[in-house]
Amino acid sequence: MSNTKRVNCLHYVKEKWNKVSFIQRIILGMIVGILLALFVPNIDALSLLGTLYVAALKAVAPILVFCLVIAALCKARAQGAMKHVILLFAISTFIAALVAVIACAIFPITLTLTDVDSTVSSSPSSFSEVFHALLMNLVANPIDALAKANFLGILAWAVLIGIALRIAAESTKTMLTNLSDAVSQIVRWVIDFVPFGVCGLVYNAVSTSGLSIFTEYGTLLIVLVGCMLIVALVTNPLIVFINIRQNPYPLVFRCLKDSGITAFFTRSSAANIPVNLELCRKLGLNKDNYSVSIPLGATINMAGAAVTISVMALATAHTVGINVDPITAVILCVLASLSAAGTSGVAGGSLLLIPLACSLFGINNDIAMQVVGVGFIIGVIQDSCETALNSSSCALFAATADYYLRRKQGKEMNVNINLAS
Repeated sequence: MSNTKRVNCLHYVKEKWNKVSFIQRIILGMIVGILLALFVPNIDALSLLGTLYVAALKAVAPILVFCLVIAALCKARAQGAMKHVILLFAISTFIAALVAVIACAIFPITLTLTDVDSTVSSSPSSFSEVFHALLMNLVANPIDALAKANFLGILAWAVLIGIALRIAAESTKTMLTNLSDAVSQIVRWVIDFVPFGVCGLVYNAVSTSGLSIFTEYGTLLIVLVGCMLIVALVTNPLIVFINIRQNPYPLVFRCLKDSGITAFFTRSSAANIPVNLELCRKLGLNKDNYSVSIPLGATINMAGAAVTISVMALATAHTVGINVDPITAVILCVLASLSAAGTSGVAGGSLLLIPLACSLFGINNDIAMQVVGVGFIIGVIQDSCETALNSSSCALFAATADYYLRRKQGKEMNVNINLAS
């Protein structure tokens, strides 16, 4: 075959591949990995695909967290109604993490991971050890934190720098936003290889443990989605009721229908911003408020991400034999809530924050990144549900804050009109 024909053939394959949806690519990668593991086991090159993909994630995750959190915080403003909507974002995200912690206590999950013994022997044995490690990681040198993937130190420095840069010139904030966008684009390039990485990870898992590995993944997925449903249909409506003192479900279902469904398929809170803006307009909200709260919420309102981070971190802790006491569990809720605000706007972005939560228990980065790989295997459903919860909650609480102010001003009737529209 001539070089020209080879090039044309490659272009043809590339065009056909690009026409396949992202979800279909991941499913295809899973199917290929399973079939090859069953019929052609012990192919080192395929196992290497999963290893390389996890290594790429490990490389990009620290700088991604650092840039995203700084860019989000330096532009955040809590003025007027924004103070209330930001408070709602924070409360709902913390409650989502708490729901996940309680669910994992009732239904503990273990995963099949490699090189667990070394992690068990070095894991902290008491809360005082955890707290000491937490403080030392928080005050670590920022360069050292980035180099060693110390996510607690990275988050601490990113928060401080982001808050300090609120007084910076707009050009500086624009530069930081551009840098954050550039790093996010790199993540998108890495995630484009998810089908191949998933193929390698599934191949390695099935060839090592057999098809029984999917029973384990199914249990994990049920707990994740179950927690998200509880947040969407129980805790979020309760928060809305406390604020508007009316039946919250018409508004909840309206947001799930108009925002959640599209977010489920786009799997991107950022891509769903125009949908949420249009929904807020239809609900008759104050444009000066929702034009800021919706884009901000797409970055920092991440209840679904808090659920994912908490469940995956606790599953890892259970796997390596770490007993999580109540005080540490509460710290995990706070940490998951804060780290969720740094979740990337791309598909699977919350999975890259799992090592941060795992570091609270002294779990090393190699083990944590294996869990990230598991997350991508179940991500076809998990990430779609997570994004639907994140995006619909963003519109829900933007409306709740607006209606809360109207209720305080004696305009309850307007709330009824908007909910019924």
